[in-house]
Amino acid sequence: MHILIVNQSKIPVHAHGGTERIIWWLGKNLVELGHQVTYLVEKGSECPFAKTLVLDPAKPLDQQLPEDVDLVHLHCEIKPPETKPYLVTKHDNCLTPCLLSPNTVFLSRNHALRHGGSVFVYNGLDFEDYGTPVLEARRMYFHFLAKASWPVKNVRGAIDIAGKAGERLHVIGGSRVNFRRDLRVTFDQHVRFHGMIGGDGKNALINASKGLLFPVLWHEPFGLGIIESLYFGCPVFGTPYGSLPELLGARGGGNYAGSGGKVEAVYSEFGYLSIKKSELVEALKEAGGFDRARCQEYVVENFSAQRMTNDYLALYEQVLQGKPLHAEAPQVQEISSEKFLLMEP
Repeated sequence: MHILIVNQSKIPVHAHGGTERIIWWLGKNLVELGHQVTYLVEKGSECPFAKTLVLDPAKPLDQQLPEDVDLVHLHCEIKPPETKPYLVTKHDNCLTPCLLSPNTVFLSRNHALRHGGSVFVYNGLDFEDYGTPVLEARRMYFHFLAKASWPVKNVRGAIDIAGKAGERLHVIGGSRVNFRRDLRVTFDQHVRFHGMIGGDGKNALINASKGLLFPVLWHEPFGLGIIESLYFGCPVFGTPYGSLPELLGARGGGNYAGSGGKVEAVYSEFGYLSIKKSELVEALKEAGGFDRARCQEYVVENFSAQRMTNDYLALYEQVLQGKPLHAEAPQVQEISSEKFLLMEP
């Protein structure tokens, strides 16, 4: 099978870029399984295992497709092709009412339900990029792993919780210059910013951490940093929004009306989630009680790039047989007027 993977970005990525890493690992595993992969991406991209073509967003996609492509896999907001079978992976949340393609794939059960859908594929890691965790390593601080400039990721809340717990916090994915003085965030010796780093540097920082502090203020579609942290034996401490309860092994879809009611706190063998800062402060004191080896095993068992690729291949076959992934197109009719979800003291 010849699969065209489309995204409005450059590959490979060496620091921040979750979608770019996902499409890289997906293509790599498809090739290892004997399929042909071509990337339609931004100028300047290169790949040792697949051909790259330059995407022109102003040009109809049908005019940019190689003739021998069997299926197009979109990872960005571009009008789908009319001449080839396709599916679309949605990596973000709809911010306004929207009608999506019946061949849309979401990143988690929660993500799908909130958009009126049911089909999802969990992201997966290529463990070769992370090496073997040193689970017995000395753990000296907590870490925050996300694009800190995005307010919904709530790095300020993470700083506040760590400070109240008397713990050091390393921020991976942002720098002090992201913050203005009027934000009134207190910086001291307990907080260290590392900017957008990747590779061995990021891996080493996570491997020396007691746990991930991730108090997001939106419904997280997936959260690659969650499974990256668990892989290095780090339990997760955050809010029960979006996919977080699901990724920590809890039943249900998270804290929103469509999941069967409000979820205020979730405890699992892989972490603790709460809408209350005070409860997260207390939970950090118990970080050493989590089984780091079990956290790592859980990711290997459930969130590998190989599993992700096989799940997508099953959907590719369905689309190639002319069967839409959803009987009715997923639709979001109402969006909450709240810009940010809330945390309690």
